[in-house]
Amino acid sequence: MIDNNAMFKISYGLFVLSAKEGERDNGCIINTVTQVTYAPQRMTIAVNKENYTCKMIEKTGLFNVSVLTEDVPFSIIQHYGFQRGGQVDKFADGQGLRSENGLKYIDKYTNAYLSGKVIDSVDCGSHRIFLADVTEAVILSDSPSVTYAYYQDHIKPKPEKKVKGYVCKVCGYVYEGDSLPQDYVCPICGHGREDFEPMV
Repeated sequence: MIDNNAMFKISYGLFVLSAKEGERDNGCIINTVTQVTYAPQRMTIAVNKENYTCKMIEKTGLFNVSVLTEDVPFSIIQHYGFQRGGQVDKFADGQGLRSENGLKYIDKYTNAYLSGKVIDSVDCGSHRIFLADVTEAVILSDSPSVTYAYYQDHIKPKPEKKVKGYVCKVCGYVYEGDSLPQDYVCPICGHGREDFEPMV
């Protein structure tokens, strides 16, 4: 038996992953960043393959990770996590600063940023894992990092009205209806039916 809810007991953070291809900057929300070695300093990130940012990293081999803090407003999660980068310029308003690798990082609601240069990647189904050398790591504040659990409990708005439907456990999107189609995919974050639960 596999209870998908058990996976949400694993401690995750929330991060803005950013990349640049040509003159185009983009970013998305991810929840899986791991230091794997300290000599040399290396990390992995896991990114949904449907994300435009993932495709940019596959081509350029470079990325930045901005570590979000507990004071991050839901609007930042919406901006980077609930819009498609291929359709919306997420950095059009000029927010963010550039690190040494020329990529943007988020300087508000962030306690650190890490720059990575990809040395390997693995196709893992819905996501791609990138293994990267850390080329820059900078602390910006001592504010506590936001965890996925903190986001669920304190930042993500709760559904206001009682409707029959299913809610995406990843981004909070609500599918209204009596039954969820077997092949349903969240139109916001791209996660499948297994990451939805009935609304109560």
